[in-house]
Amino acid sequence: MIEGLKDKVVIVTGGGHGIGKAYCLAFSGAGAKVVIADIDGPAAEQVATQLKEAGADSIGLRVDVADEGSTKAMAAETVRRFGRIDVLINNAAIFATIPINRGGIESIDPQEWDRLMAVNLKGLFFCVRAVLPTMRGQKAGKIINISSGTALTGSAGRIHYVTSKAGVIGFTRTLARELGDDNIQVNAIAPGSTLSEENPSEEIIRFRQTRVQDRALKRVQLPKDLVGPMLFLASPLSDFMTGQTIAVDGGVAFL
Repeated sequence: MIEGLKDKVVIVTGGGHGIGKAYCLAFSGAGAKVVIADIDGPAAEQVATQLKEAGADSIGLRVDVADEGSTKAMAAETVRRFGRIDVLINNAAIFATIPINRGGIESIDPQEWDRLMAVNLKGLFFCVRAVLPTMRGQKAGKIINISSGTALTGSAGRIHYVTSKAGVIGFTRTLARELGDDNIQVNAIAPGSTLSEENPSEEIIRFRQTRVQDRALKRVQLPKDLVGPMLFLASPLSDFMTGQTIAVDGGVAFL
């Protein structure tokens, strides 16, 4: 296990399900204090209970990242409970748990486009602004944004999703330059197609298996494959890295 995370305070948005939940479990295992923030409040609380039963210090919060007031309340409650914010994981996004149009550009409803951008991009904007006063006061912090391998390669269909995840990369690079003087590192992870569903249907499993052929490492990607890079970026081992995007996709996109 990567060292240097014991007693660090980590916020994981979208931490109640799938890959976000895997991040929460990993940070807890590394000794961090974890704030599970999810629009599904009961799921967030359930994960927090699971972590507390294992001896960790954790809280679950219902948070809508597309609502600025909700993100400010998240940051305030974190500071009230733990006194600081060391790491923000911007993981919440519309994709796996919320059905979206997977068709071509003509079939995308403008309202769906706006809702997806509100969560996948404006959500990062709000969450970062919520934690910045605390991180700047500490003169230290880590912000890790979740992009997607599709932003690096393109993907026929889901143009609104792919566009939003490409925006995450630009957001990461620009924010890294803005926050360097505050000793805050900002990086991104671009996952490949991941079997993140907790109870996947046979159709989903077959779809994930079709992505294997494009990889140098020909197997289905699992949430655990993302845990190591995530812990590395959150730890002191990456203190001289910022503005970077790490593709964790089994070798589809080579940067």
